[in-house]
Amino acid sequence: MRFTLTSVSALLVATPAFAASGPFFSLGNTDFVVLLGLLVFIGILVYFKVPGLIGGMLDSRADGIKTEIEEARKLREDAQSLLASYERKQKEVQEQADRIVSAAKEEAAAAGEQARVDLAKSVERRLAAAEEQIGSAEAAAIKEVRDQAILIAIAASRDIIGKQMTAADGNKLIEDGIAQVDAKLH
Repeated sequence: MRFTLTSVSALLVATPAFAASGPFFSLGNTDFVVLLGLLVFIGILVYFKVPGLIGGMLDSRADGIKTEIEEARKLREDAQSLLASYERKQKEVQEQADRIVSAAKEEAAAAGEQARVDLAKSVERRLAAAEEQIGSAEAAAIKEVRDQAILIAIAASRDIIGKQMTAADGNKLIEDGIAQVDAKLH
């Protein structure tokens, strides 16, 4: 009730009929009427504690953003450690493949001239198997890294988008993201 009376009186005071020239401290002076209206408006804002509410909202938003940044940083660190782990596994598989290849070459040199044709076929089969094993191990490691990165990215995106989007926008983005992931994986 108080707010309504105050706003009605402020509107009546600031009507064009009072906006005429004259001494400054009179309701006939436009500048004085605007000053009074501004002071009443500021008084209303202070009375209803609007600056404190706005400050509180900004502080809570800043805290939310800090939390999201920390979560994103932690997810990034987890993804980097997972990637480093898979790169180490890939190196180990490569070293194992190199050992297999060198062992196959040593067997071929020791077999001799008489069994050279049969031994060459055997070495070729072993090299093909080693390359196939390397290829499948690399493909599995790359697929695991991609799958984990996708899962982490989807979870982070879901959290961030879920906090910032409406339900309709979120559903549309999720459907688009799933379609893109499906297209890239297949």
